Amino acid sequence: MTENNEPLYCIGCGAQLQTDDKEKPGYIQPSTLQKYTETDDDSRELLCKRCFRLRNYNEITDVDVSDDDFVKLLDSIADEDALVVNVVDIFDYEGSVIPGLQRFVGDKKILVVGNKVDLLPASVNENRLLNWMQQKSKENGIKSVDQIMVSAVKGTNIDELMDMIEKYRDGKDVYVVGTTNTGKSTLINRIISSNSDVKDLITTSRFPGTTLDRIDIPLDDGHNLIDTPGIIHRYQLAHYLNAQDLKTVTPKKPLRPATFQLRDSQTIFVAGLARFDFLDYKTNVTFYVNQGLPLHRTKTENADDFYAKHLGDILAPPTDVKEFPEFKSQIFSAHEKSDIVIYGLGWLTIPAGSKVKAYVPDGVHVSIRNAII
Repeated sequence: MTENNEPLYCIGCGAQLQTDDKEKPGYIQPSTLQKYTETDDDSRELLCKRCFRLRNYNEITDVDVSDDDFVKLLDSIADEDALVVNVVDIFDYEGSVIPGLQRFVGDKKILVVGNKVDLLPASVNENRLLNWMQQKSKENGIKSVDQIMVSAVKGTNIDELMDMIEKYRDGKDVYVVGTTNTGKSTLINRIISSNSDVKDLITTSRFPGTTLDRIDIPLDDGHNLIDTPGIIHRYQLAHYLNAQDLKTVTPKKPLRPATFQLRDSQTIFVAGLARFDFLDYKTNVTFYVNQGLPLHRTKTENADDFYAKHLGDILAPPTDVKEFPEFKSQIFSAHEKSDIVIYGLGWLTIPAGSKVKAYVPDGVHVSIRNAII
């Protein structure tokens, strides 16, 4: 974006301004830009939407960055003496974990925060889940010094998180990193609102050598808690959904398990987003997805025709059928009670000895794990 062929930049974060993508750094509303260009006032200041909301409402909104920009961001953290707080979505751990994070940030201490614990059913054993999260971190190359589960929306364990950050930061800065849709910005806003002294002291600045904006939240001893942009994981379902469909898929209330007793060769569709063929004669399965999503059961022999006929109708979302990828399939065999996880959608639990053929949009990842419930 330019004025008289000169690029325009946000005075808050330094990102080059653009009107095309609300999720990317430097977004400004076209009407705001028009007012700016029609005014001759030399004191004019241009702020991107993120910095405007920060300055006027003390509210942080997340912005998305590419993989390459995120690697630059992590490399810049590697040069700092700091604690790294890695926020993951406990509802979508596999989709929100950053494999190899430790390799990028060096020998920093990493505190793993599992957000959205309020979405899990009451039957979840919290200590068992914390141990599971620690083990999964190890598998993804992250040597976490500790882990905690919180709810940014409900405020659960926020004070405990701040105590934990204070314990491990050793008087250093704190960088908060995570993928999009983990609730990272909601968590930061919760921290700001619970520490009213910092509300008017927030500043924005850029990482050295990049155009990425960071937000510095002052701590008591002159150091900062630093919010960073979120990386998009292209293998999450959210990448293939429009804004309305994403709202339908994203749970706001605790997951309500939906159990099916299956006989013969049967198929269950999760809206039009995923399909599961159950290859056993007799089995029980339980789905953990947003309760607003329809689950449709049919005979496997009819499943292809059913999908072709009803996609975008009773099999919705997706509502934008033309842009939705075709399904790809993969067969999973459970040697013990297991979850089949669709990144960004949820999971289904199958008993030991089960065999399932899973269909998901091409580009979306699906995997199997030991059951967490």
